[in-house]
Amino acid sequence: MTQAQPVAVSEDLLSRMDVTGPRYTSYPTADRFVDAFTASQYKQALAQRGEGVGVMTNVAGGGAAPLSVYVHIPFCESVCYYCACNKVITKHHERANEYLDALEAEIALHVGVLGVGQVVSQLHLGGGSPTFLSDAELTRLMESFRRAFRLAPGGEYSIEVDPRTVTPERLAHLANLGFNRLSFGVQDTDTDVQKAVHRVQSWESVVGLVQAARDLHFESINVDLIYGLPKQTRQTFERTIEQISVLQPDRIALYAYAHLPQRFKPQRRIHAADLPAGAEKISMLSHAISGFLGAGYQYIGMDHFAKPGDALAVAKRQGRLHRNFQGYSTQPDCDLIGLGVSAIGRMGATYSQNAKTLPEYYDAVRAGTFPVIKGIALSRDDLVRRAIIMALMCQGRLVYESIEVAHLIDIKSYFARELEQLVPLAESGLIAIEPDGITVTPLGWYFVRAVAMVFDKNLQADQALQRFSRII
Repeated sequence: MTQAQPVAVSEDLLSRMDVTGPRYTSYPTADRFVDAFTASQYKQALAQRGEGVGVMTNVAGGGAAPLSVYVHIPFCESVCYYCACNKVITKHHERANEYLDALEAEIALHVGVLGVGQVVSQLHLGGGSPTFLSDAELTRLMESFRRAFRLAPGGEYSIEVDPRTVTPERLAHLANLGFNRLSFGVQDTDTDVQKAVHRVQSWESVVGLVQAARDLHFESINVDLIYGLPKQTRQTFERTIEQISVLQPDRIALYAYAHLPQRFKPQRRIHAADLPAGAEKISMLSHAISGFLGAGYQYIGMDHFAKPGDALAVAKRQGRLHRNFQGYSTQPDCDLIGLGVSAIGRMGATYSQNAKTLPEYYDAVRAGTFPVIKGIALSRDDLVRRAIIMALMCQGRLVYESIEVAHLIDIKSYFARELEQLVPLAESGLIAIEPDGITVTPLGWYFVRAVAMVFDKNLQADQALQRFSRII
């Protein structure tokens, strides 16, 4: 795939496309998981991988394709008011030991089914704040992990970092543990905005940590930003964009704040009157896109920007982009083990989610049971739609023949209604409908979720859309 030139995205188009929709880190999406999917079904899916039944293989080397692993660390010392993550607010760091005991027990359950030494090419620690753990606790976790699995050379080993909880010395420890990618949660550099969301950190500390990470030769440094926060204005956010552009992290994740206080209690501390109006928020996004493209970044899709030389940008140009519960990835599509409270995994043609509370999670693993509380086994129709959605979201191109051969369908008859619904998107210049497939245009990349949503059979009821964030 050749790299398209930057395109202008008008505020008018952004406003017209300002609708809610899934992020498609999976299909079906997590809101479709059911309680009828149990721990025993998850164990069966694991066993089938262990036996080589219905699993993808590593064509070059034989055997099962490498695993991806996500580890959820729920603890934070203080609450960020915008947060919608599964978290436990505590200053009692001794609670981490009990959690690590449980993680080790959950890892042992997986080893009991898969055996020791399954190859892992992608590991991500998220939360919460993984850097809530001390250096010794992080060492313990990684040693437990290495006893159970084998980390592949050249893999992606990343950790989310709260700048308030690390020093250059701690970053050096992370590098020594084998992490090669960092994601700094910055959100906004304006002091008034930081106070409004209860997450105050100095710009000087962020600059120092990013420089330290560069000196330690981390392969990729990401910065998370959020637009639409209380006290933000277009002018204040432009300053944030300028500062981040000068800082030049390898990647930037730019998320829209979704204010849902009825679902997320911490957001009730945010005064609705302090939130920017819809038009102001759209203007922030428009200027952010222009600013980052002007600073030399390439738009990857779904809120993500990367430098041209970053592995994510290279993968997009080469048509090797993939997507899982951690977002866009350069790693091939693979089974994902989710470890820890609320973690989501994918195994074969199933998705699963762990218990969402610590007591329920602890009870399960102490009883020697996988802590899975819900999930879904994909139907034939789900698999076809997943293949289409991921092709659009990752490669920006749907080739009819590849879907027809893999799933034994006639795509023009099977998806006649959906193809008709794509016509307005084509008329808006977001896609090109061709005899042999569909191509997302450079402009369409900014709204690729809207294209994918056409093939989501679960979004026919209007009320379903209220479960999701806005697509821009």
